[in-house]
Amino acid sequence: MVLDTQGHLDEVDDGAANESTQRGPLRPERLVSVRRRQDRRLAGHRFRTVDTIFLLGVALAFLQHIAAGRLLDMPLADAIAVIAGVWVTWMMARGVGLYRFGRSERLIGHFARLVAAAAVGVGVAVVLHMVLPTRQAEVADMLQLGALCGVGLTALHMVWWILVVRWRSHGLLTPNVIIVGANSHTEAFISTAIDRRDMNVLGVFDDRQDRSPLAMLGVPVLGTTASMLGHRLMPYVDLVVVAIDPSASARVREITRRLAVLPNPVTLLFDDDTESRRAEAVEQIADAPLAPLHPGTDAARKASMKRLLDLAIGVVALIVFAPVMLLSALAIKLDSTGPVFFRQRRQGFNNEEISVWKFRSMSHAHADPQAVQQVTADDVRVTRVGRILRKTSLDELPQLFNVIVGEMSLVGPRPHAIGMKTGDVESAELVAEYAHRHRIKPGMTGWAAINGSRGPLHEPEDVSRRVALDVDYIEHQSVWLDLQIMLKTIPSMLGDRAAIR
Repeated sequence: MVLDTQGHLDEVDDGAANESTQRGPLRPERLVSVRRRQDRRLAGHRFRTVDTIFLLGVALAFLQHIAAGRLLDMPLADAIAVIAGVWVTWMMARGVGLYRFGRSERLIGHFARLVAAAAVGVGVAVVLHMVLPTRQAEVADMLQLGALCGVGLTALHMVWWILVVRWRSHGLLTPNVIIVGANSHTEAFISTAIDRRDMNVLGVFDDRQDRSPLAMLGVPVLGTTASMLGHRLMPYVDLVVVAIDPSASARVREITRRLAVLPNPVTLLFDDDTESRRAEAVEQIADAPLAPLHPGTDAARKASMKRLLDLAIGVVALIVFAPVMLLSALAIKLDSTGPVFFRQRRQGFNNEEISVWKFRSMSHAHADPQAVQQVTADDVRVTRVGRILRKTSLDELPQLFNVIVGEMSLVGPRPHAIGMKTGDVESAELVAEYAHRHRIKPGMTGWAAINGSRGPLHEPEDVSRRVALDVDYIEHQSVWLDLQIMLKTIPSMLGDRAAIR
């Protein structure tokens, strides 16, 4: 298996059966990680932000125009009419689903809804203009405002539409699913998916290996649920579909309990043997619209805001700390032989493997990419400059590059090295909820870090405490909490004398 720099998975013959013979009819040539596809699905929030800025600019420019440059002296009636018309257009655009871009949506329908939203906004502006007294503008001015908004939004949404079509053609909006249960329900589900060709079914897992086939309609049976938990496909899986007869309630409960440790979302498939209901279930999974904007999708909204915060602060931080990073690189080069940077494979969002950047703080000969031996006090592997960098956490600054490209966030659970051990046991095996910390992007700092859980994990209790703090952060994450954590990071780290780094 080879992971390229764009987060794609390429198959190579690893001594077992050639992967291409097990690919099946519903698996693409190239898999794209959930993280990369999630960024595209959140684009609806960014599209709406650009539309909002455009509408605000049009409103201000139009008010300035009808006030002949004396904006503060214009009649309140005109200001109310213009602002209300633009606000209603903005609200209608959201209300009619202009930022959903569903797979089954048609271009003519999209722009019909856009025109309707602009028309309602113009209607409100005209009515208020005629009702409210003391005005300078004419009805023609309000119609001109509506035309500007409509034409501008049409141009913007043509760009949005082209981007979405392109992403969909590259598979960035096509959901990847795996199915648990090799039975007639799964076979019917796969058959419908093959007919529709709008989702990727990567494989099937079933605990009853003695009775399960090697493949179902060409989709390979890849193993048991136990083997699924650490399977290399999981970072590319959007949804785990449990297709087990609901009447087998005990088995359903047991399987869902096992799958609860996964960072991937899990859903149950209830098949009532009718073709229409089955097609409806498949369509709900395959539609893959951009993340909608209504209040019920709080997770999507928070993820979008978090990404904007990462980009805004991350770029500024990179510029501000550039001199410090250059001096650190020079000091490392003068202090010891070897590269300036150290890259380590770590687990990111949805268990995806990412390459995390750091300044090299150990002698090159003692590099430990797998973190087999965690750092101890007065560790002889750490260089003189490295000791200063680790004590001040300056060795973490190159991770700003990981943040900007979207592999990490400024705030989140710290990424651990793959296979990192606590004592003689792999840390991930010590806590059942360990993978829950991968339900969000890893961070340069986090709730655990400012609460004293930073550095190596030498005891099982250390692992349990960090996982508990990470899960607590994920459940309460917000932009305001992220800002608080950033503000507390430097004083908490400089004041943490007990932490070994």
